[in-house]
Amino acid sequence: MDQSRGRYSRGYLPHIDAGSATQFLTFRLADSLPASLISAWRCELSTKTDSEQKKEMYSRIEKHLDQGHGSLLLRNPVAGKIVNEAIIFYNGKKYVLHAWCVMPNHVHLLVTPLPGITLTDIVRPLKSYTSKCIHEALGGSGRLWQPDFFDRLIRDSEHHEKVARYIEWNPVKAGLCHDPSLWPFTSFGRIGHDGRLA
Repeated sequence: MDQSRGRYSRGYLPHIDAGSATQFLTFRLADSLPASLISAWRCELSTKTDSEQKKEMYSRIEKHLDQGHGSLLLRNPVAGKIVNEAIIFYNGKKYVLHAWCVMPNHVHLLVTPLPGITLTDIVRPLKSYTSKCIHEALGGSGRLWQPDFFDRLIRDSEHHEKVARYIEWNPVKAGLCHDPSLWPFTSFGRIGHDGRLA
């Protein structure tokens, strides 16, 4: 049974569950972006259409995150590895994984949900499991992840390639390394032409 439910919101951001259509997902650490800044941006964008608001909001958040705000906990090799391994673990169980990158304060995924799997079915267990493991490993507590996530429906093969390239080159764009192969928590060089993990 297809769990696709179209556009919906959990009170934070609008989402589009589109069955087994490929999606670009981003979720971030709780301390990476102040709620007051999000509120200010929402006010500034209130005259735009929903689609324009979402696109501009995503662009602003992405820029802010790449500037390296918050604790940058995922830069810690232990935390980064936990998230990286969890992403790989759910490949074939909840989604087909096309590209990913664990940045210091956020995570990007390009996935095709398996039949009957919603976006929440993908993001919630990733956040829950990694939060528990990171707190156990590093001795932390409290909310690790921001409650919601961003999603973008992939339109076609050209869009798919553009997003995959963006994800894998994000560490270079953010000034974390000069070559994407040097970033340890990414799909760069790990997914073959057949879509299988190397």
